[in-house]
Amino acid sequence: MKFKHLAVSLLIGALFAGTSHAQVKIGVVSSSTGPIAMVGIPQKNTVPLMPTKAGGQSIRYIPLDDGSDPTASVVAIKKLISEENVDAIIGPSGSPNAMGAIQFIAEAGVPLLAPVGTAAVVLPMNEQKKWVFKTTQNDGLIASALLEHMAKTGVKTVGFIGTADPYGENWGKVFAEGAAKKGIRIVADERFQRQDTSVTAQALKVIAARPDVVLIAAPGSPAVLPQLALVDRGYKGKFYQTHGAALPDFLKLGGKKVEGTILAASLMLVLDQVPDSHPSKKIAKGYMAAYEKTYGVTPATFGGNMFDAGLLLEKAIPLALAKGKPGTPEFRSALRDALEQTRELAATQGVYNMTPADHSGFDDRGRELITVSNGTWTLLK
Repeated sequence: MKFKHLAVSLLIGALFAGTSHAQVKIGVVSSSTGPIAMVGIPQKNTVPLMPTKAGGQSIRYIPLDDGSDPTASVVAIKKLISEENVDAIIGPSGSPNAMGAIQFIAEAGVPLLAPVGTAAVVLPMNEQKKWVFKTTQNDGLIASALLEHMAKTGVKTVGFIGTADPYGENWGKVFAEGAAKKGIRIVADERFQRQDTSVTAQALKVIAARPDVVLIAAPGSPAVLPQLALVDRGYKGKFYQTHGAALPDFLKLGGKKVEGTILAASLMLVLDQVPDSHPSKKIAKGYMAAYEKTYGVTPATFGGNMFDAGLLLEKAIPLALAKGKPGTPEFRSALRDALEQTRELAATQGVYNMTPADHSGFDDRGRELITVSNGTWTLLK
């Protein structure tokens, strides 16, 4: 009888120990090599700085590099789902990469936290996209800030140059809709590939249309190329950029030719100029300090998008644990539901309020109107 009781006690103890030490596994896919490495490197570097525990469970991150290739992104995501049985995935870095992954994460029922620019990954909402959550500001939120400034300063015509991918295409759509409401005409609409080394033809067409200003919609270092091409060919108008240009290399590569550029982006660019009352300032400051201590450089806002994904999961995991165990479909479904219920979560990029219809969740606290002045980012007041 004693041996029987002992065996039962050991079995219960083993089960309890297995539950208490359950591990939440999070896959991470970033483009730390390839054409969009300037976006992916700070995201990859951010992974070691993200939360390692939530709800009493440890969090294990499994990072993979897709080389900026959308096909490789899908391969990596399938591997994380089938071989690692991950509970959620953060990534990929590029908008085309994330768009190509939606079908597979929806079929597997695995939440995807996408640190990408295009709102097309979450809009329009449908049965597949309900598994995707976006940790960057939607195009519409950024576009409205730019359009308000254009209208206020008397802009009547705009030349648009965007990447020939989901980022540029969605920006073209959103901006056109907003411009029409403001009475602003788009007199040139051009596209280019991220890997292009010349956009001379597009620049000449824009100059020929004689727009008051030019808006460039491109993520990462490709955002600089059209602006340099236009300046070199004599364009004298003002430039606007999207939050895709919000990285230190934009200033380094552009030099004096990007002086005066206006964009709407994360408070991380002008953190010291933002009031202490901003709910995200303390969190952004802590993340940036940790990054600088670890790597010796200031992180691009793209790294903050990755860090915020970790904060969203940290808050959602305890709620999901009440519905299922890590590694199960029940837990993954509950995690998706918990992410959708996120309310007033301050993070590095702003404050998240998710709803079934809005899987980005930002309001005006998620953007600042910024200009380039004397080679640095400056809050535009």
